[in-house]
Amino acid sequence: MYQLLRRILLKKKAHKRTPALKSCPQVRGTVRRARIVTPRKPNSARRPVAKVMLVNDKRVTAHIPGIGHNLRPHSQVLIRGGGARDLPGVRYTCIRGVYDLSGVANKRRRRSIYGVKRPLELKKKVRRKFRNL
Repeated sequence: MYQLLRRILLKKKAHKRTPALKSCPQVRGTVRRARIVTPRKPNSARRPVAKVMLVNDKRVTAHIPGIGHNLRPHSQVLIRGGGARDLPGVRYTCIRGVYDLSGVANKRRRRSIYGVKRPLELKKKVRRKFRNL
C-alpha cells in the first residue's frame, strides 16, 4: 500500500531546456573556440557555432545566427536560450550586436534579431516642433 502512495506523492522534477542560464534571461561568456558544424540527417548546411565559457563557470555550445561573424577566442558574447534545432547539443544562441559580436552587415529586414540599427534612409522625418536642434 505504501509503495502506491509514495509513487503518487513524489513529483517529477521539471526538465529545463537551458540549465546553464540558471533562470537568467541572458548570460555573458567568453568564446573558447568558433567553428563550423554540420546539422543532423535530413538537413545539410554549414552552421557556425561557438564554444563559450560562461561567467557562472559553465561551458556551452552556442549557435551564431546570421551571415558571417567576427568571433575569435577570448571575444565576449551574450548568450540566450534557444539553439539550432538540427544541431545536436546546441541549446543556446549568441545575441548579435552586443559586446564583441557585431551585427549582420547590410541587413534590412528582421534587424532586431541581428543587432542592426535603422539605416539613415529609412529613418522617419521628425516634425520641426519635436526635432533636436
